[in-house]
Amino acid sequence: MPQSADKVLDHFELFHQPEYQALLKNKKECFENAYPDIKVKEVVEWTKTWEYREKNFAREALTVNPAKACQPLGAVFAAAGFEGSLSYVHGSQGCVAYFRSHLARHFKEPISSVSDSMTEDAAVFGGLNNIVEGLANSYKMYKPKMIAMSTTCMAEVIGDDLHAFIAGAKEKGSVPADFPVASCHTPSFVGSHITGYDAQVKGVLQAFWEGKTRTEGSSSINIVGGFDGYAVGNIRELKRMMAEMGVEATFLADVSDVFDTPTDGTYRMYDGGTKLDDVAAALNAKATLSLQHYSTIKTLEYAESKGQVTQAFNHPVGVGATDEFLMAVSKLTGKAIPDSLTKERGRLVDAIADSVAHLHGKKFAIFGDPDLCMGLTRFLMELGAEPVHVLATNGNKDWEAATNELLASSPYGAGGKAWPGKDLWHMRSLLFTEPVDFLIGSTYGKYLERDTGTPLIRIGFPIFDRHHHHRYPVWGYQGSLNVLVKILDKVFDVMDASTNITGVTDISYDIIR
Repeated sequence: MPQSADKVLDHFELFHQPEYQALLKNKKECFENAYPDIKVKEVVEWTKTWEYREKNFAREALTVNPAKACQPLGAVFAAAGFEGSLSYVHGSQGCVAYFRSHLARHFKEPISSVSDSMTEDAAVFGGLNNIVEGLANSYKMYKPKMIAMSTTCMAEVIGDDLHAFIAGAKEKGSVPADFPVASCHTPSFVGSHITGYDAQVKGVLQAFWEGKTRTEGSSSINIVGGFDGYAVGNIRELKRMMAEMGVEATFLADVSDVFDTPTDGTYRMYDGGTKLDDVAAALNAKATLSLQHYSTIKTLEYAESKGQVTQAFNHPVGVGATDEFLMAVSKLTGKAIPDSLTKERGRLVDAIADSVAHLHGKKFAIFGDPDLCMGLTRFLMELGAEPVHVLATNGNKDWEAATNELLASSPYGAGGKAWPGKDLWHMRSLLFTEPVDFLIGSTYGKYLERDTGTPLIRIGFPIFDRHHHHRYPVWGYQGSLNVLVKILDKVFDVMDASTNITGVTDISYDIIR
């Protein structure tokens, strides 16, 4: 065998060795009952046609590789953004392992979340005992300042009432009566991770705001980012921008520290996060602003019901979107936009002018969360690029109408179309029947890149196969510059790869682009 203690091969090399190739060949021939290769190729080619596309888009009872995750994932993400908060999932252990691993693989950080491990008996008799014991153990072992509870499918199918169960657990002494236990119902069989994020943030606000009287007169604002794979970089960038303006802002669900802890010999189970005193005081804020409308619908409705001004944006990347955000903050707070930010805006405009010739007329497909898709669509049109396919599995009819209206607002969006509720197998049909130059989306787009040959620009969540993207902002003028560079790097990589055959295509293999 090629593997030994003195020569340890990585899987990239190991499984290409003759012994493994023979094993795989034997497995295919003897056990897989595979169709002949020629038949497989014939069917594959058919799946690239318009005929197959029509059948693909007609399906209703099957989803293939959706570009979304389930509600509790978003709830676990949001819970991590509050001071000393322990995410508690009322449901099965396996679900929680998925949430933790999914977030850990993206942020490259350990993710803390507990489960009360519901099994068959709880499915029959209800999960009250699980919550009674689980809250007591969590409170004693992990010493949180708050527990934020969400649910999985099992708890939702049998109809467990979190509010009543938590009250019962407090009566039994699992946690002190005044200990904050925020809760939300997050059934995985409806909605998505952005719905779960929204539910958890609203649940935390309810835990601190209900029964309290709001005091008028504050000039401070609350900012909630929504479910965001770039939250570490984006929240820090927004804090910097607000400091530049002299704005007093409370960032709700601030995960920028807990998802970016240092390696210095100290394990920080809880690091940073919105201080609980600040969450309580946020009731008195003048306004609550959301950077992602579709990720915070219920949260903003709740804030508005308490008398606050609310306003939502759609993933503010680009010149116009950042302008709108800063002008809204200025109008609400009375603080002027400083020259330092105006200069940053000018630098972004200058960078776009430097590079627009390489982007003008390029066609793009985009997939991801609804607000991300809208923000990138708008920015691409600012760059003179043409968004053709804009797909959000967790987008709804309202999103479809808003995105199509956005596309119609620019001549660069004239050939574009929004696709709500569709998955990445639908995107595959779109890329084969109406090809584009580039695809923007998460790591899962790499299979579309391999299959269709459409170069992938990794922007979104999750990004598993590249490291540290989450540390860099994509919002604001500086973040928009990062997105511009990311897009241009791929454009130039493709340009180099298509002009690198010596004596054949290298007439354009240039040092200067």
